Amino acid sequence: MTRPPHIALLGAGPAGVAAAYRLATTRPASIDVFERAPRPGGNAASFQIDGVWCDIGSHRFHPVAEPHVLADVKALLGEDLLLRPRHGRIRLQKRWIHFPLKPADAMLRLPKPFAASLLADMVLKALPRPAPATRNFATVLKGGLGPTIARDFYFPYVKKLWGLEPEDLAVKLAERRVSGSSITKILRKMAKQIPGLGSETDGKFFYPRKGFGQIVTASEAAAKDRGARFHYDTKIVRIEREGMRVKALRIEREGREERIEADHIWSTIPLTTLVRLLDPAPPAEILASAQAMRFRGMILIYLVLEQDQFTEYDAHYFPELSIPISRMSEPKNYSAAREPKGTTVLCAELPCDPGQAYWNMSDEELGRLYCEWLAGVGLPVTAKVRRTETRRIGQAYPVYDLQYEDHFNRMDAWLGGLEGLLTFGRQGLFAHDNTHHAYAMAYGAVDCLTADATFDHGKWAEYREIFETHVVED
Repeated sequence: MTRPPHIALLGAGPAGVAAAYRLATTRPASIDVFERAPRPGGNAASFQIDGVWCDIGSHRFHPVAEPHVLADVKALLGEDLLLRPRHGRIRLQKRWIHFPLKPADAMLRLPKPFAASLLADMVLKALPRPAPATRNFATVLKGGLGPTIARDFYFPYVKKLWGLEPEDLAVKLAERRVSGSSITKILRKMAKQIPGLGSETDGKFFYPRKGFGQIVTASEAAAKDRGARFHYDTKIVRIEREGMRVKALRIEREGREERIEADHIWSTIPLTTLVRLLDPAPPAEILASAQAMRFRGMILIYLVLEQDQFTEYDAHYFPELSIPISRMSEPKNYSAAREPKGTTVLCAELPCDPGQAYWNMSDEELGRLYCEWLAGVGLPVTAKVRRTETRRIGQAYPVYDLQYEDHFNRMDAWLGGLEGLLTFGRQGLFAHDNTHHAYAMAYGAVDCLTADATFDHGKWAEYREIFETHVVED
């Protein structure tokens, strides 16, 4: 190919924007990014409420990111990228425990019956025992952490998050979502909290001054400076293919439909959506698998309070089923922002699917319930509530039920046979990942684009094996 390859990227979330940035800075390519929303970031975007930078949920950029990814993010943000201490709390059996868990809290704050049961689990774990008859999220977590932590923390939490019993969730969820998957790993993490035993970044995270979404907007700006084109408020109507090769996109913007030809179409949109956009349609069994896979929804409730600060903590975690929200964050505490005076925002994450009762409630109703839930756990809202805002996310988390892996593998194998098409990112690979993982996937994709503009599928297979080892940092 004598001209630079034309690459069409679907989705301007972290993976799509990172791919555009990496392409623009390391490859001769013509780059177009198509996004349905009016701005970049996807579920990692930020916005302001009454002068307070807020995120779509709780986000952190973790120091364990691949060195070249972290180096780029540091270069893009400069002094706006802050290194902040983790300072959260978990409510466990009506007690607040620091998160990440600190040795002092483990000794002094853990409920005595819980601590005694935990010690018993550690003793019993050393004894030989038969393997469980079936392997699922519940049996794997019990085997690794013991019954106490599994029963009193993880099981109610995952039931709230995914709306399924732990026994109905796949082993892969434990492998991808639980970084402290054994007592030994938890003790190692605790030990790193002791001064002198950990690195300078243990127990800390990176966070931008202007919200987590600043990482994506800085990447987008740098990609634009190097010639990448971003098209917002643009709907993907269909993806044309001839046999087993994709040829072009049909997009709709400003009321007009256009046809865009591309040498490579790289998708970071939900895998299930991608399958339905293909024209001609895939085989019936591929469409059936796409129909069977689902995402968990989420309502984000933003309570705007007329006070400087609600608590000193960045995040509160609620594993109990008695309170419907799973986590609450106070955005100002992530960046230690002192402005604006007299205003703070509390963001609650309420797992909920479209069509369920909470989904159809008004912002005012959800705000009133939010205050009631906080009062019930000893965090009464005493300041004036200026107002409540919400964001509803229909596809927040991939649901790893017991059948998902068969469906995913079937779709993944068929899509992998389409020449000119690549899918990656959290949504594109139906993966539980952090933002630094999404950036690593994007960088890996670009690394597989050869000098003659072909795609090295062998190298991509090696990257996919690496992606399988990603574990979500809590």
